[in-house]
Amino acid sequence: MNNPDIRVIIPAYNEENAVGLVIDEIPKRLVSEVIVVDNDSSDNTAEAAKKRGATVILQSKKGYGNACLKGMEYIKNSSTQPDIVVFLDGDHSDYPEKMVELIQPIIGNKAEMVIGSRALGQKQRGSMTFPQIFGNWLSTKLLKLIYGVKYTDLGPFRAIKYSSLLLLHMKDRTFGWTVEMQLKIAKLSLRFVEIPVDYRVRVGKSKVSGTIKGALMAGYKILYTIFKYR
Repeated sequence: MNNPDIRVIIPAYNEENAVGLVIDEIPKRLVSEVIVVDNDSSDNTAEAAKKRGATVILQSKKGYGNACLKGMEYIKNSSTQPDIVVFLDGDHSDYPEKMVELIQPIIGNKAEMVIGSRALGQKQRGSMTFPQIFGNWLSTKLLKLIYGVKYTDLGPFRAIKYSSLLLLHMKDRTFGWTVEMQLKIAKLSLRFVEIPVDYRVRVGKSKVSGTIKGALMAGYKILYTIFKYR
């Protein structure tokens, strides 16, 4: 895969103070387009992203999966389709420069999907809450038990070959998005690898792990999704 067309989808909800930092750190020489999906923010997320040169589209239906699906819909309706799609959060907890390593297994035809694993990398103190750490541990254990596939993380920073992404027929509209992708990769026996990525304290307060209600809802949806497709 020489000179692949790579698009980045960043779902963002009230990330006006973070999304610009994320866009600035993306290796621009690798990427043909950065797509920020503003998930009905009440702040200036869209304006901050536009100032950094990103394509901004609106998804008025709240939900992480809804935002990702909207980004995929935009790509599908574009005049050309990419070779690789990278998903990246807009809260500046990931290190976008690791994208260089994230895409290499796909370019080298060694994998259809690459997960940036926070479990294998270095986590800044306080970057992940106990419910997040425990939830990732439990979810990956269940994925191994039910689907026979070994993951260490449900990390949102990931790259996937676009043709493989289409095969997954992604449907989840909220918190089950990441695990749905991973279990469907397993069910289709598509190749994947994990690479270590570092993780830092996000900018601002998490809308999910930062509240008890959000953490419980996310945990329930992830577990529901794992059992739904078994």
